[in-house]
Order: sequence, then C-alpha cells, then structure tokens
Amino acid sequence: MSQSTQTDPAKLAASRAAVALVQDGMKLGLGTGSTASIMVEVLAERVRNEDLSLRMAATSRATAELAESLGLKIESLDELGWLDMTIDGADEVDPDLHLIKGGGGAHLREKVVAAASDRMVVIADPGKVVDQLGAFPLPVEVLQFGFESSRKLIRRALHKLDLGDHDVLQRLRGSEPWVTDEGNFILDLPLGAIAEPLRLARALSAIPGVVEHGLFLGMCDLAIIGKSDGSVIELNRDADIDADLLANEGVGAV
Repeated sequence: MSQSTQTDPAKLAASRAAVALVQDGMKLGLGTGSTASIMVEVLAERVRNEDLSLRMAATSRATAELAESLGLKIESLDELGWLDMTIDGADEVDPDLHLIKGGGGAHLREKVVAAASDRMVVIADPGKVVDQLGAFPLPVEVLQFGFESSRKLIRRALHKLDLGDHDVLQRLRGSEPWVTDEGNFILDLPLGAIAEPLRLARALSAIPGVVEHGLFLGMCDLAIIGKSDGSVIELNRDADIDADLLANEGVGAV
C-alpha cells in the first residue's frame, strides 16, 4: 500500500468500505481524485489477494494510468456497455446526496460513467459534508471555441438567478490554461452558496459552449464517509445526516 493510504485514515476507511461492496464478476467505474486514487489502490490489492475477475472503466487518463500500473485492466465504457457500480469521490456532499464534483477536472467523464451505472457510490472524508452546496467553486467545462462568449453567458445566467456578480475564473495549470482530457477549458464559479442547484444546473446546461457542469444531482445512491478513527458512516439518499457522529471530525453544521 502506498504512503498516501497510510497518512489519510479517513479516506482509506471510506475506500475500504466501498471496495468491500465489490463482487466478483462486476463491471466497475473508477473515479478520479485523491480519494478515488486510494480506492483504486485498495481495489487492486483486493483483486490480487482474492483473484477477482472484474471489468473496469476509468473516468480519466490519470485514473487509467494508475490502475494499469497496479495491474488492473482498463477498458472503454463502450466496450463494457453498462456498469454495475461506480465508485468516486466528491468535493461536496449535501444532505440530499447532491454533489459538487470536478476539482480534479474530470467531471464530464465522471458524470458520463456514473450515468451509465446501476449504482453510484461516493467516498469522502467528513470535511466534504455540507449543509448547502457552493462553498467549493463549481467547475464548468466549456469549449475552447467561443470561450469568452461562454464565460459572458455564464455571468448573465448567474445574474438572472440572483446569484450575484461573481468572478468566473479560468482554471490554470501553472501559468497555462487547464485542458481537460476532452480538450476543453474549465471555469470555476466561487458562488459561496447554491440555494437552488436544480435551477442553476438547468441554466448552465442551456448555455451554448458549456459541455458539462459539476453539479451531480440525484445521481449518488450511497455516500460512505470515512472517519479518522477508521470507522465509516453510510448515508443513503433518504437518510438524515447525523451531526453528532461527524461533530468530532472538525465538521461544522451538517
């Protein structure tokens, strides 16, 4: 096991609990990000130890490269056809299991893979659990063509939704624009709070040039929240988040 899994017990606990749901013969979607990377390592270890037969699709080139370096075989989503389960991380999880994703710049592929799955399982540490989405800047993937026009239309949409005059920031990798696996740019929207995520999702999706946004609404079936003591809390879509269980993890009101 890598050093990262040894130094982040909450993420490791969530990853182990999610990987325990995997059954021999499954078709899986593998997410992207720091927590998902730990999950891939845990999954690879279980595959080696139990000689599991799995078929897997990755949500990014980075995840595919990590998985293959650990001996896992990655196939395209089209080759697999449909998935039994996708395991992925999240940047925010609200009480209805709505998510913000895209901190790793892979939310387009992540959403495609999750939508092609019978079940989406999210793994996270308690710091990702929030009362209301929006503290994490919302990623929006846009075409390079007409980039500035798309940014202007996004600003107009935010104004019409009474979300204020927020910066619409182009994400950079160093001093250069961040380019996604699909060759697009990313805009980050530091909104602070999103009172009506469905309205915002619809408005963003209607803008020409917007490829995908990081609001994952009604897609997560189970969130597994790892704690620093190695235990986990499982949150189903219709279950209340237990603030007392998370209070000692440094989380505010949840």
